[in-house]
Amino acid sequence: MFITKHDVTDALKEVIFFAGQNNIVDLNMVDDIEIKGDDVKVTIIFPKLDDPAVGIIYNSVVKTLKDKFGEELKVDVKPVSEADKGRGPLAGVKNIIAVISGKGGVGKSTVAANLAVALKRSGNSVGILDADIMGPSVPIMFGVEGERPGMMEREGKSVMVPLENYGIKILSLGFFIQPDQALMWRGSMINNAFNQLMTDSEWGNLDYLVIDMPPGTGDIQLTLAQSYNIRGTVLVTTPQKIATADVRRAAMMYRQEKLEIPLLGIVENMAYFTPADMPEKKYYIFGQGATDELANELDIPVLGRIPIVEKIREAGDGGSPVSLDDETPVTQSFIDMAANIQKQVAML
Repeated sequence: MFITKHDVTDALKEVIFFAGQNNIVDLNMVDDIEIKGDDVKVTIIFPKLDDPAVGIIYNSVVKTLKDKFGEELKVDVKPVSEADKGRGPLAGVKNIIAVISGKGGVGKSTVAANLAVALKRSGNSVGILDADIMGPSVPIMFGVEGERPGMMEREGKSVMVPLENYGIKILSLGFFIQPDQALMWRGSMINNAFNQLMTDSEWGNLDYLVIDMPPGTGDIQLTLAQSYNIRGTVLVTTPQKIATADVRRAAMMYRQEKLEIPLLGIVENMAYFTPADMPEKKYYIFGQGATDELANELDIPVLGRIPIVEKIREAGDGGSPVSLDDETPVTQSFIDMAANIQKQVAML
């Protein structure tokens, strides 16, 4: 039987991708069709390859083509991901950096916000996603609390348009909940919210997307590792041994065989206190040495040491990350930290 690409394409219109509520041809999922005699090879693009729909579509394509053209037809289905083909909502994002901690209260969000600003100041296009579902603080830190992202149509679907301030694209669950609203969500609801912020959004072209992760080792951490192409993680801790013990557990999560993501290094926040009237003094209020021990154990660098400075808190509360202020000496600490992170990314 002589079969043309048009014949195969027409037959594949019977194969439905239920997540897209349409057939794989009209959804532009059929990337290529090769025909050699009774051998047909079909390349199909999926949002992600670990989706159960991959197997369902695979079997449906084989059955549909054999029913149409005969059981003797040899059908080869090759699944590829949108990322592999330079497509999808995150295709324009070069590097996704997750900022993580083992426990709350170590200044993870402050580090993430100032990292985004410092990366922007060094000439990069940057976005920040606040994935700290239970305590979204990025809207406050960037002075966009109470605002809502825009909406646009993309491939027939409504998607969010991130807000922008200081030249940085911003999305947070905090845009969609009231300040006094308590979130009582199960794992599936948390994952759905996170995935929407990641993929149902128009991030455009970015050099870096910084993700402010929730503390600990929960559902979002697993979803991030299993479903997205993460360039690397930045660990945040304070100098106390109890804090480094918690961040050690978070780090080891990403070194499991099926979840391996590069650890770019560790940032020691609240490393020391220097009085404004005695800039030569350093008081190690929370101890010294535990961060270096952890870095040596994990064989990763210390990316930066951020001092305790009142200006950091004032700037964050005021909606203007301190890294925007050249008059504050601590700004250089964040700029150096961002430079070290970029060096680690370049080495991967």
